[in-house]
Amino acid sequence: MPLKVYNTMSRTLEKFEPIHGNRVNMFVCGPTVYDYSHIGHARTYLAYDIIARYLRAQGFSLFFLMNITDIDDKIINKAKGVNRDPLLLANEFTQDFLQDMKGLGMTSVSLYAKASEHVPEIIAQISTLIEKGFAYQVEGDVYFDVSKFSSYGELSHQNVDQLIMHRIDPDPRKKNVIDFALWKSQKPGEPAWDSPWGKGRPGWHIEDTAITTTYLGPSYDIHGGGLDLIFPHHEAEIAQAEAATGTKPLVKYWLHSGLLMVGGTRMGKSMGNYITIKEALHNHDAETLRLYFAMSHYRSLLDYQEPNIMQAEEVLGKIRSIYNQFRSIQTVDTTASVETEVQKLAHKAKSEFDEAMNDDFNTPRALAAMIAFVKNIEPYGNRKTGQGSIAKVLATLDYFGEVFGILRTERTGKSEAFDRVIDLLLAVREDARRRNDWPTSDKIRDSLAEIGVVIEDASTGALWYVSASKSGKESS
Repeated sequence: MPLKVYNTMSRTLEKFEPIHGNRVNMFVCGPTVYDYSHIGHARTYLAYDIIARYLRAQGFSLFFLMNITDIDDKIINKAKGVNRDPLLLANEFTQDFLQDMKGLGMTSVSLYAKASEHVPEIIAQISTLIEKGFAYQVEGDVYFDVSKFSSYGELSHQNVDQLIMHRIDPDPRKKNVIDFALWKSQKPGEPAWDSPWGKGRPGWHIEDTAITTTYLGPSYDIHGGGLDLIFPHHEAEIAQAEAATGTKPLVKYWLHSGLLMVGGTRMGKSMGNYITIKEALHNHDAETLRLYFAMSHYRSLLDYQEPNIMQAEEVLGKIRSIYNQFRSIQTVDTTASVETEVQKLAHKAKSEFDEAMNDDFNTPRALAAMIAFVKNIEPYGNRKTGQGSIAKVLATLDYFGEVFGILRTERTGKSEAFDRVIDLLLAVREDARRRNDWPTSDKIRDSLAEIGVVIEDASTGALWYVSASKSGKESS
């Protein structure tokens, strides 16, 4: 089954065919850095991280661009409230955001582009829009003339009459109530740059299109973002870029992730359910959070609930356990039938995984294939499996782990010395068990559990793994 994606523009599943053969350009709207990033951001960005990982796993050459909005009304208002310089405050929150992304294992982004570093490109694009008659100046402000762009509303599937209900940038000087700001004249205490229209700063929408046309050109493959950005933000991006460049479409495939709720309601500080990424990472291992978000399709509405996160932790623990079990097997010669059966299970699991991911990146189905594989291969982890089978199992789990961004701890998080110490303690514990010294055996088990090392006693000996709630903290 070829890869198909749900395109918001057509509202249908479409076969994925990049504009430039094997090369894929993808842009995702990044954060407005006026506060600490929250779990809604995590849900969105991890969804596109998995999409990016899968595209690369399928052999596509992907350039993944994400902007950072560090010039915006929200930042200015926040800075006024705390008596700070807006650009310095935005820079601090930018660094905090990047640390959060690192903590979540968000490694797929090729470039983070800050709006403040692209003001010349923004001014150039606004100038082009004015020259082509798509924008007009009102004193020191510049607005996009929506009436000049006939397909405005195409992405959100609304007509202009419906859009009039949305007053964008209220200003009686505008030609149309839905015209939106491209450039805002300086107000006291605000950051400003020189421009042909006087000192001022860019509007929100123009920042993104100036950045994308700079790095990706007038037309690119994938644009991602949250469902709440379709209108007016993404609608404005289309109008600006296509009017400026004369190229249509700006984006071939529009992807939008679903919203995140907490306790059945929209997240907000006033609701008492606002959870930052830092708080989530303090309470849960990053790989647990990654697996939890992957348990829901990226386009679905998700209600963030602790019991479901604990379920993800249990699933991850089981996957880690089997992964470590096959890593620790001492290979022996085995029958051809066993080797063939393991090879078949691995092939079937990968085929089902890819089939699910090719269906608009259906991570719940892909995860189900991964869990079924772990369950099916568990009987073969009996230390009597051949080298070929072990290699196939580990390669398959590595593939799943690379796409989902899990099992990294198992591959890189424990040093050789750490492994040897744990194995030594298990040998001491096993000796105690043979002597029926259960207090010593239990004490070793419980002490290891306190630092996040979980012991599972099997007929072939004790197995261990770093638990999802502890790995990356005390025991890594």
